[in-house]
Amino acid sequence: MSWPGTFKMAECGASGSGSSGDSLDKSITLPPDEIFRNLENAKRFAIDIGGSLTKLAYYSTVQHKVAKVRSFDHSGKDTECDHEPPYEISVQEEITARLHFIKFENTYIEACLDFIKDHLVNTETKVIQATGGGAYKFKDLIEEKLQLKVDKEDVMTCLIKGCNFVLKNIPHEAFVYQKDADPEFRFQTNHPHIFPYLLVNIGSGVSIVKVETEDRFEWVGGSSIGGGTFWGLGALLTKTKKFDELLQLASRGQHSNVDMLVRDVYGGAHQTLGLSGNLIASSFGKSATADQEFSKEDMAKSLLHMISNDIGQLACLHARLHSLDRVYFGGFFIRGHPVTMRTITYSINFFSKGEVQALFLRHEGYLGAIGAFLKGAEQDSEIKVNTGGLAFCFPDPNQYSWGENYAGSSGLMSTSPELGPAQRARSGTFDLLEMDRLERPLVNLPLLLDPPSYVPDTVDLTDDALARKYWLTCFEEALDGVVKRAVASQPDSADAAERAEKFRQKYWNKLQTLRQQPFAYGTLTVRSLLDTREHCLNEFNFPDPYSKVKQRENGVALRCFPRVVRSLDALGWEERQLALVKGLLAGNVFDWGAKAVSDVLESDPHFGFEEAKRKLQERPWLVDSYSKWLQRLKGPPHKCALIFADNSGIDIILGVFPFVRELLLRGTEVILACNSGPALNDVTHSESLIVAERIAGMDPVVHSALQEERLLLVQTGSSSPCLDLSRLDKGLAALVRERGADLVVIEGMGRAVHTNYHAALRCESLKLAVVKNAWLAERLGGRLFSVIFKYEVPAE
Repeated sequence: MSWPGTFKMAECGASGSGSSGDSLDKSITLPPDEIFRNLENAKRFAIDIGGSLTKLAYYSTVQHKVAKVRSFDHSGKDTECDHEPPYEISVQEEITARLHFIKFENTYIEACLDFIKDHLVNTETKVIQATGGGAYKFKDLIEEKLQLKVDKEDVMTCLIKGCNFVLKNIPHEAFVYQKDADPEFRFQTNHPHIFPYLLVNIGSGVSIVKVETEDRFEWVGGSSIGGGTFWGLGALLTKTKKFDELLQLASRGQHSNVDMLVRDVYGGAHQTLGLSGNLIASSFGKSATADQEFSKEDMAKSLLHMISNDIGQLACLHARLHSLDRVYFGGFFIRGHPVTMRTITYSINFFSKGEVQALFLRHEGYLGAIGAFLKGAEQDSEIKVNTGGLAFCFPDPNQYSWGENYAGSSGLMSTSPELGPAQRARSGTFDLLEMDRLERPLVNLPLLLDPPSYVPDTVDLTDDALARKYWLTCFEEALDGVVKRAVASQPDSADAAERAEKFRQKYWNKLQTLRQQPFAYGTLTVRSLLDTREHCLNEFNFPDPYSKVKQRENGVALRCFPRVVRSLDALGWEERQLALVKGLLAGNVFDWGAKAVSDVLESDPHFGFEEAKRKLQERPWLVDSYSKWLQRLKGPPHKCALIFADNSGIDIILGVFPFVRELLLRGTEVILACNSGPALNDVTHSESLIVAERIAGMDPVVHSALQEERLLLVQTGSSSPCLDLSRLDKGLAALVRERGADLVVIEGMGRAVHTNYHAALRCESLKLAVVKNAWLAERLGGRLFSVIFKYEVPAE
């Protein structure tokens, strides 16, 4: 089969479409190089071929630009009078790892293989891992086209490895399906310990597997009545040969026309038995006695209920037998069809009396391909050990954490062409998935009170329609400013304006998709909107649009630092504590991500620290625990404080560092955690190292604390304006344990209001921010520049 020139993809796909996203009934056509992205740098492949769909996985290296900072030599200079920038910025090329997963119909397999063969440049493997029934059917074709040896992998092992991988690395991977909710998807916060669980794979038959660890699982049951039964009997009953068409028929049918219900058997007496009259007493029970023809739709619906109820009861019995409350469903029978998920969910709820949840996965179609890929990576690691590291070795993905790249991934959508726009917006499958390798493993903050119940985000925009409408509009209106800032950050680049326009188009399309499908990437939050924007900026090589702004503001703030410290030291103890807190809050005003602030900063270049203090709400603040905090300071010092910093410039230098200095003078060790990568004008770890070095040159308290390792600067593992305490750098978590941190300070609207406002910790915490959004301030009961100062002590 020849390549068709373009490939039809779902409109919510994130692979660079020009669609405005205003109609969910359309599809878009893309050139193949926008689907098989970065193929020339592909290193390893895996493939999962089912009865109708092929899922391809490959690992590639991605070259992109990063902004690096490097300190100047300021020895012998008067820092306060020095008007040089505090450091230099250079844009460098960096290579990172990315996983690509693509799903397409088997019809296109030969054309896809031809395209891959023509674009393979840097592959370093001679083997392709393959799983699924089609691995046997297409083995010769794959080997002929790609000149790679097909290494077939066990289907169940691959499914479980893939399931473990997505549950560990994608926070909103699992969801429950609720028929009458709007939207129907309810995403689950990932449990820090994913084991044990039950995996029910519904293919032609049903396999039920108990998964206890990464490598220990056992087949505990199954049934011959599965997806193949529905397909086969459905074809006999309706003469419909296509699986998806059968599901479409079922979605329009009324099973009660064919099934005998409890009320048909008992009449009104069913109430005395405590049974609902709508329960199915006998599947297809009416067909034996009724003198009529039944519609294809009704028969398909009855058949779907019969098989789903059987599977649900079987899964429920096994879950109870093995004392498991997490049951994940996958397999081609699911495939994101709402009618299937609805019937399985109802069955599980009914038979377990609500004690067991039916859980579905956003990327369940990719589990086999992911697992096959991981198997190959593990074998590469073994080869390295066995040959002394002389052979090519793909690094074991389980040694790292991975993050979904929203810029290159599709959103939940339907494959059913006959569904209307509203239904299609609420159904689900995936076409593209990209995952970027993070530099370090991410783990929970050890100080979380109850990690399984921790939810980072304060407001779920998927549920809150009013908030969703406001924030989507807010991000749309801010887009021009972001584009302008991106172009200005690269004045010497000839194509900066062109790339910025592509960024605008991609992010705008994402926002339109999220208007129609707020669940497209899991739970929609302000954090996910910010992160999606950062991913899209990086996609078009704008790694740090605010780098020059941060450089300038850090320089200005450093020149002010000695004066600010002298004025603080001149105050009495109690007066100084309030001044330090007001300094923290005033510093937090300088947030270029807030339109109310960026408008002021752009219109008034002389707006500074003192002006910001005057903007603050007078006490009592909107949330005011200051008196309680002051009383605590009169007691013994904390052992170690963990502080999550927010903005660069005045915030970190004139707000955070004087506060840190006071804690050090009290005898408290300090861990200062900053972002690993850039986001808006937030201070990064590398910038904080230079800032601390410069401050140490001016202040003996900070100097000695750095020398004696009583002040430690670490990275969070995040590149987000918000903060997820369940995904922090492993080194930071280890340091928190080692130093016995007993105070956590979280500052900033993104970290302490949009996220973590309700976070419960096992130690004292201080959450403080200035509300720099008028709509949010009003919703919280305040006004623009209202103050949040929330000091919490855990219950005994």
